[in-house]
Amino acid sequence: QVQLVESGGGLVQAGGSLRLSCAASGSIFSAGVMGWYRQAPGKQRELVATITRLGGTNYADSVKGRFTISRDNAKNTVNLQMNSLKPEDTAVYYCNAGYPYNSWGQGTQVSVSS
Repeated sequence: QVQLVESGGGLVQAGGSLRLSCAASGSIFSAGVMGWYRQAPGKQRELVATITRLGGTNYADSVKGRFTISRDNAKNTVNLQMNSLKPEDTAVYYCNAGYPYNSWGQGTQVSVSS
């Protein structure tokens, strides 16, 4: 099992940027897919972006062109650069390590004011 800790959330004005980081307690190299998800109040958790072990990426349509996911297997970190933030991006953001770990972090709050 790998433990995940997110950081980097906060309050930002619309149009601003934030960089989220996810630090793993152990090696994430074995995790085929790492990802970021978010959950807004009253809504289901949704996919934001994923990245494979070799760097292949996938993004939700709502964040394409604004968010960039990256992964450093040597440092056991996954980052999410978020630019041109919108109020609808407000949510708790969670890091996920896929198979074989299937682990979630505790989440970090991102709030975007209009």
